[in-house]
Amino acid sequence: MTDFDPEKFEDKYVHYFPELQQAYKNAFNRMNDRYDSELVHAIDQQVLNESEPFYEGDGEFRVELPDDPYERVSGVIVEEEKFDQLLEKHVAEIESELQRVFGFA
Repeated sequence: MTDFDPEKFEDKYVHYFPELQQAYKNAFNRMNDRYDSELVHAIDQQVLNESEPFYEGDGEFRVELPDDPYERVSGVIVEEEKFDQLLEKHVAEIESELQRVFGFA
């Protein structure tokens, strides 16, 4: 576990890049085991690769998504409602993993 410093998280890719990679990877693996792996992979590669994690305080993290996430996904046919539900679950998994990796959970 890494000693977490909220001020260092402002420059997260310099100070916490391995931890961020681990949190995203853990969330991906969990989602891939539970849901349609083709869709999970598309979300990971075409939406979450452009996401931005933020520390909100009190051990809480938020993942900001790029604009129009549904429009970014290609190569997979999925209804927008199903896509939105899976994306919401995936983001929640990432936020949970960030809490775990940084010792808040």
